[in-house]
Amino acid sequence: MSGSYVADLVQRAREAFKEYEFVDQERVDYICARAAWAGCRESFAREIAELTFEQTGIGNVEAKYLKMRNKVKAIYADMKDSRTVDVVNVDEDEGLIEIAKPVGVVGALIPVTNPEMTPFIKALWTLKTRNAIVLAPHPRSLATNNLAVREIRSVLKRYGYPEDLVIGVEETSVDNSKELMSRVDLILATGGAGMVKAAYSSGKPAYGVGTGNAVLIVDETVDVADSAAKIKASKTFDNASGCSADNSCLASTEIYDDLVRAMTAVGGYLVRNGSDEKKRLQAVMWSGHNVLSREIVAQSAVKIARLAEIPVPESTEFLVVEEDGIGDDFPFSREKLSPVLTLYRWRDFDRAVEMANEITGNCGAGHSCAIHTRERTRAEQLGRRARVARVTVNQAHALSNSGAWHNGLMNTGTLGCGTWGGNIVSENVYHKHLLNTTRVAFPVDRVAPSDEEVFGTDVIGEFA
Repeated sequence: MSGSYVADLVQRAREAFKEYEFVDQERVDYICARAAWAGCRESFAREIAELTFEQTGIGNVEAKYLKMRNKVKAIYADMKDSRTVDVVNVDEDEGLIEIAKPVGVVGALIPVTNPEMTPFIKALWTLKTRNAIVLAPHPRSLATNNLAVREIRSVLKRYGYPEDLVIGVEETSVDNSKELMSRVDLILATGGAGMVKAAYSSGKPAYGVGTGNAVLIVDETVDVADSAAKIKASKTFDNASGCSADNSCLASTEIYDDLVRAMTAVGGYLVRNGSDEKKRLQAVMWSGHNVLSREIVAQSAVKIARLAEIPVPESTEFLVVEEDGIGDDFPFSREKLSPVLTLYRWRDFDRAVEMANEITGNCGAGHSCAIHTRERTRAEQLGRRARVARVTVNQAHALSNSGAWHNGLMNTGTLGCGTWGGNIVSENVYHKHLLNTTRVAFPVDRVAPSDEEVFGTDVIGEFA
């Protein structure tokens, strides 16, 4: 039964795709602008933010509102002037013409931690690339997905485009999600490890993401008040529902105490290593061995503290937990999806980089790291040695590594983690990943070079 339901959705999307497949760039850009504005305009952003929080209880309304207002706008701005139709590049010297073509019907898995923004992002990508999309939400965020889909479809209908370019799955189930992945041409999988694994096992091309567990290094050259403010902004946005929130902070021993005081001043609460508070906190955050409890995911720091019977001030915005161990036996070294930050100290910068790799190697391979420093060489050293796809420098990491107005990363909601994280791409996924490219090759006036020109006489001479 599930197969017939999903098969019908995909078939409807295919019929809409056939109508849209050969439209020109002007028509594509026309509808993208209007669909993007529909999502980020103030009244709708507020409506979907409130509904999402009401339905999921994850994060907070204001952060979700800001994601719709700012991120959807940024996604559109990144792709606004990009050519995605017909000839997109001509290289006369090489005799090549590149022609962009759509992939067909895209299947998108929508995470419960980010269900308000993700449907719009992925729908905009597909509209920009002349594809159709079927959006499969988590059951807890079905109402949010339905609202997003209805809004986009109303825009399509208003301007004479096929509504079925964007379709939502309303009968949510694991079987239906699997069925969807088996029938579409390309999968965009954003969410938990199980979801991504299922996408890669579907037999269809898939862009997935790895587990988040961002590590931040803070060295002795920083303004600790500035670092503390950025840590707070990153750690508390939407109650750390996103995979890009700082999870571990590695602080130089020279500024460790000053940083703790600065974080406390902006709403942090220190949980000492070896304390009963830490033991109680660990007990409520993990329901089994490294199984994060749903009760604490993207909840407020005060609520989590109460569950752990830790008497924090009502003004507390994040918990800072001291730790000195890394690995499966030290769950605070893992991703926490909550406003709980693990704090380590280091004396040697080389050791800090090693610690970052150990932490992400255990959980979060390939995802991202951050550094606060006034020494550019240290940022470059971390970039050379860290096994991650992104390193942000002197920024609030969760507000930066998926793209931002203040850096050059492409805006996205899907962060590829490379082979370290079991992904095919090590960059921010964006609309270009939803295109096929045909290359037309003309003959060029060029002959094969001699052996000496290619290898050099020194290499040839060594084998004489």
